[in-house]
Amino acid sequence: MKNIKRNIYLSRIRPYYGKQLIKTLIGQRRVGKSFLLRQVSSELSEMNPDGNFVFIDKEQFEFDEIKNYRQLYSFIKGREKGQKNFIFIDEIQEITNFEKALRSLLSEGIFDIYCTGSNSKLLSGEMATLLSGRQIIIPIYSLSFDEYKTFNNLPHNKDTLELYFKYGGMPYLIHLPKEDFLVFDYLKNINSTILFRDILSRYKIRDVGFLSNLLHYIADNTGSLTVAKRISDYLKSQGSSKTVSVILNYLTYLQVANLILFAPRYDIRGKRIFENGGKYFYQDHGLRNAISGYKPGDMGKIIENVVFKHLRTLGYNVFVGDLKGKEIDFIAEKQGEKIYFQATFLISSDKVIEREFGNLLLIKDQYPKYVVSMDEVYTSGSYEGVNHISLLDFLNKTSF
Repeated sequence: MKNIKRNIYLSRIRPYYGKQLIKTLIGQRRVGKSFLLRQVSSELSEMNPDGNFVFIDKEQFEFDEIKNYRQLYSFIKGREKGQKNFIFIDEIQEITNFEKALRSLLSEGIFDIYCTGSNSKLLSGEMATLLSGRQIIIPIYSLSFDEYKTFNNLPHNKDTLELYFKYGGMPYLIHLPKEDFLVFDYLKNINSTILFRDILSRYKIRDVGFLSNLLHYIADNTGSLTVAKRISDYLKSQGSSKTVSVILNYLTYLQVANLILFAPRYDIRGKRIFENGGKYFYQDHGLRNAISGYKPGDMGKIIENVVFKHLRTLGYNVFVGDLKGKEIDFIAEKQGEKIYFQATFLISSDKVIEREFGNLLLIKDQYPKYVVSMDEVYTSGSYEGVNHISLLDFLNKTSF
């Protein structure tokens, strides 16, 4: 595993090697941020054999004494050597006010700083203000399908895709036999760790049952348009009453911990984001299956989750489109360019063709439009100008 490079991320980090910017890798626990940080350290040590390398891993007991920014600054300064100091800090959110230390160290001009964090609040608030213009954020996700094949030494075929559908892409799974009870026990433990360490403990939440019900609701409604009022009504019917504002707070906590991701709803005609509604997806669909179970009837939900996650992995901002009440599953945006996607299990009938291709044909701009499904490519590869791409080919792409 140590020799398998996650090049999709390394290629984004390398241009910043040696630059006076704090490089911050953000992602859910256990998606491989520490592994990636070690790969960056290894590459830099080869490029700078005379450099001084300092590695701090806040999940290791030996670094437990570093609890705040003063202790962090003192620890690093005590290990400073010469003019080439490379600093690596894993799970930096565990250090109170760490941004104050990083800003000061960066200003000295002799520290090249790399961090990881599991808390997306690292992107906002006071930290963003203090480090404005001084950091680059690189989101990290669990394994893409291409990485999953490489890590597990599996062929590019539907059997491998089915394994990926079921188990997801958490990197450590390469060490476990492909047996449901072992894999899902591990994934359930990850879910529990995130809930207790990153949500319940951090926000002093006592109603564990409600949070668990909320996660089940999101798992059962993956790929469905969701508003907090609808969640509130559902939970009331299950005997768990919470106000809309409380539900919104809980959803925010789950997003901050990177357990779930949100695709806001976008009005294609009015060119604006709706204030309410959107779709929630799991950062890793294997974690979703550990909560809701892996069922054939959920294949459409899982495919939509996989498509969304792949687009995010490729660096797209992703929205759910709305055009006169017709839903477009995804609008992927990058550098001012757009691509429209519909994701479905199979093109199984004229009604499905009309829904999936027809909705895209309503969009009159010239941006590319795709229907993604498990089928072989439809006829000549397009339908009235809308592209059809198999999910296997879609997941093989690194750009569109």
